[in-house]
Parts: sequence; structure tokens; C-alpha cells
Amino acid sequence: MNLNQQVLRTDVAGMPLEWISYKDAGRLYHLKQVAYACGTRLYTLHGGINASTGDQSIIEVNSIIATHGDGPGMCNKRYDYKPPLNNQTLFRRDNNLCMYCGHHFLTNALSRDHIRPISQGGVDTWENVITACRRCNNHKAGRTPAQANMQLLAIPFAPTYAEYIYLKGRRVLADQMEYLLAHFPRRSPLHARISNALARPRRGQAGFALETHV
Repeated sequence: MNLNQQVLRTDVAGMPLEWISYKDAGRLYHLKQVAYACGTRLYTLHGGINASTGDQSIIEVNSIIATHGDGPGMCNKRYDYKPPLNNQTLFRRDNNLCMYCGHHFLTNALSRDHIRPISQGGVDTWENVITACRRCNNHKAGRTPAQANMQLLAIPFAPTYAEYIYLKGRRVLADQMEYLLAHFPRRSPLHARISNALARPRRGQAGFALETHV
């Protein structure tokens, strides 16, 4: 049993909220905050023994649990949400692909590039940054792609709330990914990419997971 596998928490309406650990999931069950569960069973937690009945409490934790109430500080954030920008989720948005040369790289070989450089009035936002290998970033320097005669392979975009939850996931199981995918905009580049990834495994592979690059 992999105790590092994250559980996807949603609200009672089914909207994704956050990733939680098995301990947090067990605590929500104990507090009777879990409305229902779906997906595959991940953990079977054994609790204390009832002194009067001699029965041991058992909690089965699924890969997706719906709970009463929102996550901490998440009220009203799912609508018109602009997630915080950091390199980890930026690189995952771009699939660890350099948006200039088109090659895949490990995280430590990547960098954040501003399409319109800060020195030319550019801003540090999702729509103005892409993933670039260090070689391409150094070559582009303080120029725009047009000024550096470099072609941009994709248009940058800001992830939605559900997409950002996916990008933060460490190891997303197939059933969790299918659930999140239903909340992605259909025209999103992530929707197309993840749909293709889910279509590759054979049916019945419940343990299939989409690993993040490191």
C-alpha cells in the first residue's frame, strides 16, 4: 500500500477542491464530513476497539471523496480563478516541454521564460510565460520571440481551478484524472493532452497513473 497516494477531495456538488493525505481523509470520515465516495478503494484504516462491543472501527478510503463544506480558504475561488504562478506547475502545464525547441527535459534543466520580457514591459503572468530549456532561454535573452527569430510552439494560458488541482497532483490515478477531466474546458490544451493519455492504457487498468516529471 502506497501511503503517499493522494486522495481527491470534492464538495457535495462534485466540484474538485484539493488533494489530501489518507490521514486527512480518515479524519474527515471520523468527523462525519464525508457525504459519499467514488473511484477505487485506496486504503483500509483500522481504528480502536469498542470497549462494549469488542468491534474494531474500520474506514475504507476511496480515491475520490465528496465532503460537506469547502476546503480552507477556497470559498468562491473556483470561479474566475487565477492560480498562483510557480515553476513547478508551469512546467507541468507545458508537459516539461521547451516551447521553443520542442524537446522534453527534466525539471532541473528547465526555466521560466517571459514571452514579452520584463525589461520591455512584460508581466509575470500565466499568459506571458512559457517553459524553456536553459539553452533556448539564454539564446532568446531579453528579446521577444519575434526579435530573436524564434518560433513559439504553443500559446500560454492560465489554468482553471480544476486544471490547477491536476497540475499540483503528484501521482494522479486514472479514475481521478477522468473525474478532473470532466471539469476541464473542452478547448483547453490540457483536455486534449490528458484525453490522449487516458486513451492509451488498455481498459481495466485501474492502477494506471499519470506521473509528473521530476
